[in-house]
Amino acid sequence: MTALSRTIPDGSDSVAWLDRLIAFPTVSRDPNRDLIDCVASYLSSLGARVRVFAQPTGGKANLFASIGPDGPGGVLLSGHTDVVPVEGQLWSTDPFRMAERDGLLFGRGAADMKGFLACALQAAGIAASRRLAHPLHLAMSYDEEVGCTGVRGMLDVLAEEGLRPSLCIVGEPTGMQVATGHKGKLAARAVCCGVAGHSALAPLACNAIHLASDLVQGLRRRQERLAQVGVRDEGYDIPYSTVHVGRIEGGVALNIVPESCVLDFEIRTVGGDDAPAILAQIAGEAAALTATARRRFASAGIVIESLNDYPGLDTPANSEAFALARALADAGPARKVSFGTEGGLFHQRLDIPVVICGPGDMAQGHVADEFVSRAQLAHCDRMLDALIERLLA
Repeated sequence: MTALSRTIPDGSDSVAWLDRLIAFPTVSRDPNRDLIDCVASYLSSLGARVRVFAQPTGGKANLFASIGPDGPGGVLLSGHTDVVPVEGQLWSTDPFRMAERDGLLFGRGAADMKGFLACALQAAGIAASRRLAHPLHLAMSYDEEVGCTGVRGMLDVLAEEGLRPSLCIVGEPTGMQVATGHKGKLAARAVCCGVAGHSALAPLACNAIHLASDLVQGLRRRQERLAQVGVRDEGYDIPYSTVHVGRIEGGVALNIVPESCVLDFEIRTVGGDDAPAILAQIAGEAAALTATARRRFASAGIVIESLNDYPGLDTPANSEAFALARALADAGPARKVSFGTEGGLFHQRLDIPVVICGPGDMAQGHVADEFVSRAQLAHCDRMLDALIERLLA
C-alpha cells in the first residue's frame, strides 16, 4: 500500500479530504474537537454560516453550516464524525493514516462514514462558488456510534429555530443506493439481585446468575414469538423485530453464590412495532420472576431500566424525497438498511423527509482494513454535483 499525504486539502478533492479526516482519531470515547475546528475553519473561509455546538465538557462538538440564501427549503447533508475503536483488530497499515491499494482507500472511518463527509466538504467548496437559489446545509455530529446520543442537543436547537430543509440525506454507506428506512432501537439493562452464600450451601442462597438465565430464556422465547407472529416488513434482511442480549456480568468467585448479575439487551423494531411496549412485556416477565424468588428471599429480584433509544425511519418509497434522491444518485429501487442511523432523529425532531445514501458498504465498516473505493467516492461526488445544480434553480 502507498501512504497518502496528510496535508489539509483545499476542498477541491474528496479523496484529499478523506485523507485528512481519517488522520483525526475520533473514536467515540475520545474528543472530536480537532476535526470539528478544522472543518469549521474551512467552511468559514468559504463564507458559510457556521455554528459549533460544544459538549459541556468541551472535548466534543457538533457542527452545523449553511451555504447560500438564509431561508426555508434546501437540502441538509448529515454525517457523524466518530468512529469505532481499532483495538484487537489486525490492520495491515496504520488505521489513522489513509493508504491506497488498487483503487481502495483504507483507514478507520473510510466507509463509516468519513467518505461521505469528505464528499460533502468537497461539495461545499463548489456550492460556495455558485449562486445558490436554495441553501445547502451540512450537519456533523459526535457519538453516533454509541447510540446516536451526541446529535440530539443540536437538533433541539434547530427544531426550536424552525429549520425545515426539503430533504435530509444521511450519508451512511449504502453503496450509493437510496435507503428509505431503518429499524428503531431501545437499549436496556436488567440488574438481577440474589442472596450470596457459600457454594457448598448453594441451595440455601439465591443465585443472581440463575435469575438472569431465567430472564434470558424469556427473552429468547419472546424473540421466537416476534419472528413467528410479530409485525413484519419484508424490506429488511431480518423482516421482524429482534431482541438480543449483548453483555452479561456477574459473580465474584466460583465458591461464592453470586448476589448480583447485570445483563444488557436491545430491542430493534420494524415500523408498526412499539419498543416500549415490548420492554413493558419483558418487565412483566421480570416481575413474575421476582415474585417467585421473593417467596424465599425478600431482597431478591430483577430491576429493568432503559438506557437509550432512537426512533426508526420509514420514508415512503413513493415520496417526492425518495424520487429526488434516487434521481440525484442515479440509484435503483428503494431499500432499507439493517443498521441504525441518525435519520430517524432528524425526521422526528425536525419533521423533515429523510433518506440514507452514501459511498461504501457497511460490510467494510467496523472491521480491520476498513475501506471505501475511489469509484464510490466519485459516484457520491456526482450525486452532490447534481444536487448543487438543483439548488441553483
